[in-house]
Amino acid sequence: MYRIIQTVLAMLFLFAAMPQGLRAAEGLRNLVNALGEAKLSAMDEHIAALAKTGEPEVVAILDALGAGNLYARKTDGQVFLTKESGSNLALIDPISGESAGETPKAAMSKIKVNNSVRRAVRAALGGLTLLSPDRAQRLKAAQSVLQTPDVDALDAVENALVAEKDEAVRTVLEQARAAMLLASDRPIEEKKEAVRLLRENGGREALPVLSAALGSAENGLEQDIEAAIASIEQAQEFWNAGQNVWYGLSLGSVLLLAAIGLAITFGVMGIINMAHGEMVMLGAYTTFLVQDVVRTSFPHLFEWSLAIALPLAFLFTGTVGLVLERGVIRFLYGRPLETLLATWGISLILQQSVRTIFGPTNREVGNPFWMSGAFEPGGLTITWNRLWIIVFALAVFAALLFLLKKTPMGLQMRAVTQNRRMASSMGIRTPLVDALTFALGSGIAGIAGIAGVALSQIDNVSPNLGQGYIIDSFMVVVFGGVGNLWGTLVGAFSLGILNKFLEPYAGAVLGKILVLVLIILFIQKRPRGLFALKGRAVEA
Repeated sequence: MYRIIQTVLAMLFLFAAMPQGLRAAEGLRNLVNALGEAKLSAMDEHIAALAKTGEPEVVAILDALGAGNLYARKTDGQVFLTKESGSNLALIDPISGESAGETPKAAMSKIKVNNSVRRAVRAALGGLTLLSPDRAQRLKAAQSVLQTPDVDALDAVENALVAEKDEAVRTVLEQARAAMLLASDRPIEEKKEAVRLLRENGGREALPVLSAALGSAENGLEQDIEAAIASIEQAQEFWNAGQNVWYGLSLGSVLLLAAIGLAITFGVMGIINMAHGEMVMLGAYTTFLVQDVVRTSFPHLFEWSLAIALPLAFLFTGTVGLVLERGVIRFLYGRPLETLLATWGISLILQQSVRTIFGPTNREVGNPFWMSGAFEPGGLTITWNRLWIIVFALAVFAALLFLLKKTPMGLQMRAVTQNRRMASSMGIRTPLVDALTFALGSGIAGIAGIAGVALSQIDNVSPNLGQGYIIDSFMVVVFGGVGNLWGTLVGAFSLGILNKFLEPYAGAVLGKILVLVLIILFIQKRPRGLFALKGRAVEA
């Protein structure tokens, strides 16, 4: 008996002498190993026990559990984090994070999870990382808790709120706390305050939370929740209208670039150029080729690939336009029907040539990092690529205005537009002006191709890309006033916004048909468009 007591005392002494961290690690290991024997119905309790330890290793363990990468060894029940390694599993110690060798898959038993377990994992991870020193991790954890509010995490959220200093993280945490309060047994006054906070700051994320709470709301709270839902829905309608305006402006910017060249070509030369859309397509393929070369030979320059492609697309499509004008179109002046048929045939030739060289499949143009992502002012989502397309289109518009108003070439173009015969009698070489104007219009169409596929990501690069722009471009030019740049600007943005407001109700195809009908009715009243050109030749 004396020896037994002596042995027990020695073991207690050794345990007391063991470092505290080692004891905690052994306790954590036991909790992890318990996952291998736990039933699915009891898994929530084991996850909660792990989360209560607050140990940083628990984050990786729960991540692996939720992803299905946690296995128990059949021989001794030891639980490991795993990775695929051919036909075997690479084992990682869950406490130390060190490699524990490899073993056949047959020697391991996967710890099963279901949707309930995954929800418990997400809630536990949210509570664990709410106090992380990394702001990004805290914000991600707060958003996770908000998306899957769990009453059991209410105390953790309130503790995190006390310590949180960052305003953005505090806002999300307050919304998460309010969502949890509605499902808790707290007093009704606190719940009403939670409803008020969700109504004022929750936005669209608060709607499912309030709708779920409405079904089980107690007397005196139902009216508050219903009023909050109605208020948020009304605010969302306003922000949705603003979002449509934003999308319309970005679409209108691409239409502006595509239509500017057509406006000056049609205005100066009177040419109905059905191949104008193919210039947009050629500009897009030029961008694709530039990015392909940059990716393979100069990958460090990829962030500048669009800047490199801009002048190349302008020069290439401008040269193609110059060749077409000198080789075909100059022989057809004064014969609009023949010009229309000839340019339509040229568009088919260009499409088939591109299809033969590059194939019929779509090609993708990538965005650099500075054109990726978004920010949210109020209830709007402003993507950087759409913001840049608007800035880019307005910059091109301003540059073209400067060219027309402040340069000798612009003066000659305006003179030919207003009265071709008088301009010729004054010594202006109208054939040269025609050639340069057609080249300029084609070059601008080329950079419109960059805008369409690289900046706004409205389309992928394909041989039929231009067909999506030619009809819209003609509608913009006719609606705004033939040859008038300001009319083209107003027409492009107006049609872009109108399209985006009609699409949710009528669909994309029927929406365009309705826009076409409205333009036809408008032209019946104003045949020269919004801003008609003035001049003797025009008025004759």
